[in-house]
Amino acid sequence: MNLIKSTGTFGFYTIISRILGYLRDILIAIFLGTGFLADAFFVAFRIPNTFRRLFAEGTFNAAFVPSYTSESLKSNSRSHKFANEIFNLLFLGLLILVLIVELFMPLFVSLIAPGFTDDNEKINLAISLTRITFPFLLFVCLSSFFAAILNSHNKFAAASAAPIILNIVLIVVLFLGKSFGDNLVYYLSYGVSVAGFLQLVFIYNFVHKYYSVKINFYFKYNKEVKKFFKKLLPSIFSSGVTQINILVGTIIASFQASAVSYLYYADRIYQINLAIAGIAIGVVILPQLSKYVHLKKKKNIILIQNKALELSMFLSLPAAAALFVGSEEIISALFGYGSFSEEAVYNSSMALYYFGFGLPAFALIKVFSSFFFANNDTKIPFYISLVSVILNIVISVYFFKIIGFLIIPIATSISSWFNAIVLFIFLKNKNLFEFNKIFISRFFRIVFASILMGAVFYNLISIFKNQLAFDNYLKIIYLIIAVLLSFLFYVLISYLIKAFKYKDIKLRY
Repeated sequence: MNLIKSTGTFGFYTIISRILGYLRDILIAIFLGTGFLADAFFVAFRIPNTFRRLFAEGTFNAAFVPSYTSESLKSNSRSHKFANEIFNLLFLGLLILVLIVELFMPLFVSLIAPGFTDDNEKINLAISLTRITFPFLLFVCLSSFFAAILNSHNKFAAASAAPIILNIVLIVVLFLGKSFGDNLVYYLSYGVSVAGFLQLVFIYNFVHKYYSVKINFYFKYNKEVKKFFKKLLPSIFSSGVTQINILVGTIIASFQASAVSYLYYADRIYQINLAIAGIAIGVVILPQLSKYVHLKKKKNIILIQNKALELSMFLSLPAAAALFVGSEEIISALFGYGSFSEEAVYNSSMALYYFGFGLPAFALIKVFSSFFFANNDTKIPFYISLVSVILNIVISVYFFKIIGFLIIPIATSISSWFNAIVLFIFLKNKNLFEFNKIFISRFFRIVFASILMGAVFYNLISIFKNQLAFDNYLKIIYLIIAVLLSFLFYVLISYLIKAFKYKDIKLRY
């Protein structure tokens, strides 16, 4: 496996998906803004989308890949049998879950957005929209199952490309937005579920070579299946802790008008980097790391771990620096059009600024958790994540009345750094990780290069101050120029100070 190439493949399709996601969101911002309809739709969209992130972005992988890899090393027949048993149990369980939630949707939405309950029109709309979007959960979780099989065989392209379908479908709906009028939010909601089904069909076409579905509800709870499901819930919670924190934030933010929307738009920006610096790396390294753990090849394990950590920092630190110095310009250039006001730009940018403090931690959690998962340990990440979520809730609830919705990104960042640091301490104490000299040397160089890049980006947005003004509809062009020039500078200075070397690109693990 080539770590950089595989991460690059995953990252490429992820970037395409995020770009289309941005186009989708800017159209939503134009047509819906941050008002009544937007808040209701974002709650309805947030729920299945959170599950998508929990399952599709490495979490299901965390429980499935080590077990599937272990069975594959024994024989193909054992891995096929194991996969089929998991699929049937997963399918039945998800079907029951979707039906139960659909039946009790008013209660479900009231728990997710309690702040909506004082407005009958708003809560009823959110309930109706969530009923439409929730079947997406079934489709995306099954898609994640197939993606995990592909990832186990070091095939990452199809799995990372599948989410593009969702954005394409919603963009098509939005382009037809004027003809839908106030019913646009309903058509968007139907689009979510339709896209989920299309995504499932798409990814299944790529998995035939490795696995064929055999539906059989005669279950055998053998040792391997029990072990998998014992790991699944802890891995969902621990690997998806960032998304859980965001969901908690959405619940609390529902008590403040438009706050759900502000957080949503901020979330969309930093998730771009997280998808590559944390999720992509975590997904890519897990199959090979699980294999080497099973074969007890310590030298290979240490090499992969350090390179994964190095690459994660190389991608997340400059991104965090950019958010510190240019969050308002970024939000304005990306979303500041149509119904999206200057006030919305300012509030969303402040949320993004505070999320920026936690960005490296978000990525580290994904990478560190993978080290535990490769060793079939989901309990420690689970308990640490549980404490992290409790810490997030306590801080958010205690200070919400004083600070308002901005406490949510602050609390999320604080709790995430707590999570990352404690994960690292346990890794060291259990001898599951050790630094090599190359990483230690390069880390400080990456920090230095990131600071310089932040300074360059700050000066560029100062030079383009007039062009990046709120009322300039061409501001997106100047933001792209500033970002590209800053990135090129970062790569150049990193190369010159040896924060990375060209040979790393071709290095296999």
